[in-house]
Amino acid sequence: MMEGIDGQSSEPVRYTLKPARINNEDILFCIDVDAESMVEMKATGPNGRPLTRLDAIRQAILLFINSKLSINPEHRFGFAALAKSASLLRKEFSSEVEFAITVLRGLSTSSSGQADLTHLFKIAAHEAKKSRAQHRIFRVILIYCRSSVRPQHQWPVNQKLFTLDVIYLHDKPGPDNCPQEVYDALVDTLEHVSEYEGYIHESGQGLARALFRHMCVLLSHPQQRCQQDDLDIPKSLVKKSPAADSANAEDSVTVSSQ
Repeated sequence: MMEGIDGQSSEPVRYTLKPARINNEDILFCIDVDAESMVEMKATGPNGRPLTRLDAIRQAILLFINSKLSINPEHRFGFAALAKSASLLRKEFSSEVEFAITVLRGLSTSSSGQADLTHLFKIAAHEAKKSRAQHRIFRVILIYCRSSVRPQHQWPVNQKLFTLDVIYLHDKPGPDNCPQEVYDALVDTLEHVSEYEGYIHESGQGLARALFRHMCVLLSHPQQRCQQDDLDIPKSLVKKSPAADSANAEDSVTVSSQ
C-alpha cells in the first residue's frame, strides 16, 4: 500500500505494459571476403593447419545459427559477401542449417581495396520491406576484416528499415593500418542506418574465442536490447592468474569507442 499526501493509505498504484509482439527475424550475414579475411589467427584447426579469420567466421556463424534456432526455429538467415561492394550469395533466406553450411563452404576471397556498403543497404532495405509485410524484422550482421580501409556508403539519414550489427576483426595499429579510424567509421555507419539498437564489437587479439563471445552477444533480439553502453556481458567465467593477464595484455590491441 502507498500513503497519500494526507498520510492516509491509498490503493496501490498499478503499472501495466502494453502488449508488444516480438517478431521473428530475417538475418543477413555480410562477410568481408577481402584478402585480410585470410589472416591467420592464434589457433589451429582440427587438422593442425592454421585457422584463418574466414575459418573462424564460418564457425562463429554456424554457432550463432544453431543457437538462434534453438531459441526460435522460425528465424531465417541469408548471406552476402563484401568485396568492393556487397552481393547476395543466395537470393533466398532459410532456417535450414545445411543451407548455411553449403553457402559458407562456397565463400572465396578477393583483393578488394575499397569497401562500399551502399549496395548492401539497398539489398537490406528491399528485403526488410518484404519481411515487414510478413510481420518480421530484418537485421544485417556485418563481419568486417580490413585494418586500413574505411567503409563508405551513401544512404539517407531518415531511412532506417533494418538493424545493423558489426563485428570488426583487425590487425594491430601500424604505419599501414588505422583500425581506430576504421572502427569510428563503422560506429558512424551503424548509428546512421540502424532501426533498433545495433551493437558493434571489435577484436585485434587474433583469438577465435573472442569472435565467438561477440557472436553470442548478438543472439540478443533487437526488440529486447538495452543500449550497448549499458551492456556488461560477456563476463569471464574463470579467474585468470596475474601472469596470464599480463601475457594477454601484451598481445591484445583494442580500439576505443571514446
